[in-house]
Amino acid sequence: MLLLNFFHDIILSNLPWIILVIYLVTIFSTAAMIIHEKRDPAKTSTWVLLIILLPIVGLVFYIFFGQNRRKEKIFNRKGFQDLEQIEYLSHLQVANFRRNKQNFNSKISNHLSIITLLLNNSKALLTEFNDIAIFQNGQQAFDSIIDSLYSATSSIHIEFYIINDDKIGNRIKNILITKAKEGVKVRLIYDDVGSWSLPKKYINELREAGVEVYPFMEVKFPLLTSKVNYRNHRKIVVVDGMVAYLGGMNIADRYIEGSRRLGRWHDTLLRIEGEAVHSLQVIFLLDWYFVTGDIVNNRTQYFPEVRVTNYHPLQIVTSGPDSDWASIMQVFFLAITRATHHIYISSPYFIPNESILTALKTAALSGVDVRIILPGKSDSPVVYWSSLSFVSELLDAGIKVYLFQNGFDHSKLIMIDSAFSSVGSANMDIRSFEDNFEVAAIIYDEQITKNLESSFMDKLIQCQIITPENWSKRPLKHSYKEALARLISPLF
Repeated sequence: MLLLNFFHDIILSNLPWIILVIYLVTIFSTAAMIIHEKRDPAKTSTWVLLIILLPIVGLVFYIFFGQNRRKEKIFNRKGFQDLEQIEYLSHLQVANFRRNKQNFNSKISNHLSIITLLLNNSKALLTEFNDIAIFQNGQQAFDSIIDSLYSATSSIHIEFYIINDDKIGNRIKNILITKAKEGVKVRLIYDDVGSWSLPKKYINELREAGVEVYPFMEVKFPLLTSKVNYRNHRKIVVVDGMVAYLGGMNIADRYIEGSRRLGRWHDTLLRIEGEAVHSLQVIFLLDWYFVTGDIVNNRTQYFPEVRVTNYHPLQIVTSGPDSDWASIMQVFFLAITRATHHIYISSPYFIPNESILTALKTAALSGVDVRIILPGKSDSPVVYWSSLSFVSELLDAGIKVYLFQNGFDHSKLIMIDSAFSSVGSANMDIRSFEDNFEVAAIIYDEQITKNLESSFMDKLIQCQIITPENWSKRPLKHSYKEALARLISPLF
């Protein structure tokens, strides 16, 4: 008893020192672990600085948002047999490109390095026979989706980051309920964080009608810490394995009616028929396998024969913390470095990593016409100021930067030399490159790309160009906001 009292007194008298030692060991061991992960130096230094200067806040933020899951493989897809077939076909395509470089259609012969990159880093098969329609009006986009849903006879597969319980959300819900009662197989994936406000009543109504509904990486404490930062940002609709949609639009009224604070929302959606639909079907079924554990292998039902004869080549590429490579970032980087005439980019959240930023500045300094549309106002103030923190060095390199004034431009687009374009869910930011599950169509077609470029040019009329002169006259407090945002931008 005396011995216990002795140790108790020693512990109490030295408690502040013991707490200090535990505190220092925790902070510096966490910092050492971050450094050992060998990430991008800017991101590493930002996390280390945050943990040292604001240890409790920094540690909590790191636990929730900072852990690197790419090498840990969030889920194992080896049970999905179609992956073996895709890998086999991707190797065949790479070998074919190496043997027959001179014999390809001009639409793809100039892009073989990009095509090969995507075959190697994400097994993104080149599809050649596709019909593509572009929607940059929310009402027209949802009208087309609704028409396709009504026409479904076999299956409807949908996954979105955000599904709102609003007018368009309920209209689509009612169609899905109707089709499920008719015997159509309806599967729906929603992101658990992006659709956090979606009420249980909405989901239950779907399930009671026979719609299979699952959240993507449901967030529950204490599992929250390992899942909250890795979200499914994809927007995909596949109907009967014959028609598919992808782009930047979520299921929300703001894409049709706008919002009170930001005004009209602008975005881009693609409607695809042809071989690329099979690629999007595989992506959905892989995500379905992840959220349910069920393998869907009915090839006749979900992969019908393609009858499209129009030649519009494209690859469907995905990226996420489950993949070996930052596939979408890599294709953006390579495409930018290969540009010879112009690069047009529209991104609502522009926080490029050092590789993309250097590629853009190098392209501009070498004489390429680089133009970037950023939002004049945003739904995320922190990301808005982070984006503006890059403007000074973009202008110094000769890049033309525009602020969109007619509402909020949510499109994620890149067009290069009127021959290459990308439409999808991925922003030109670190989160899309590293943390989110994303999807994009990489298009090798002059007609489609020129149509996108024409719309881009029309938007420039609705923009305010930033000149070095007017940028230097902005309020000093704005400069400080940008500096602070730039400091923490690697975390976003």
